[in-house]
Amino acid sequence: MILEPLGAVALGLVLAWLALRSLPHRLPSRRTVLTTGALGALFGVYLMHSMLGPGHAVAALIGSALIGAVTLSLLIRPRSQRLSRSAAA
Repeated sequence: MILEPLGAVALGLVLAWLALRSLPHRLPSRRTVLTTGALGALFGVYLMHSMLGPGHAVAALIGSALIGAVTLSLLIRPRSQRLSRSAAA
């Protein structure tokens, strides 16, 4: 029972780290991204465990990774106007 939340937090931190590595200029502070990733995945495993019930640990972790990724995607800022104009030229 305790392994699902711990696994979800680990998955959320890995997702947040990957997001920071791939889009560092479009995300807020590192602490905010890591916290959001961990909490989003923790909420995801809670939601999936509530929907699926006990005995579906792998499916709950997959669902928590998806919900954590969606939560992290809400932090991405749009590109600046200067980058958009130079890309269009």
